[in-house]
Amino acid sequence: MSGRLRELRQQQGWTQAELGQRLGVSRQAVNALESGKHDPSLDLAFRIAALFDQAVEEVFANPHRR
Repeated sequence: MSGRLRELRQQQGWTQAELGQRLGVSRQAVNALESGKHDPSLDLAFRIAALFDQAVEEVFANPHRR
């Protein structure tokens, strides 16, 4: 469920560590989310979406699904 997280982070010019600080998680957690190794908790998904002023569905939509 990696979705657009990496793309949105890079658009802001943030490193994984910077995004992690903003979300209160580690850089490793951000890496795992971006690579699709782990899915975010519902709370974290909503915090991520709010940080980027996006709907959860827009951040985490499956890019291969149409």
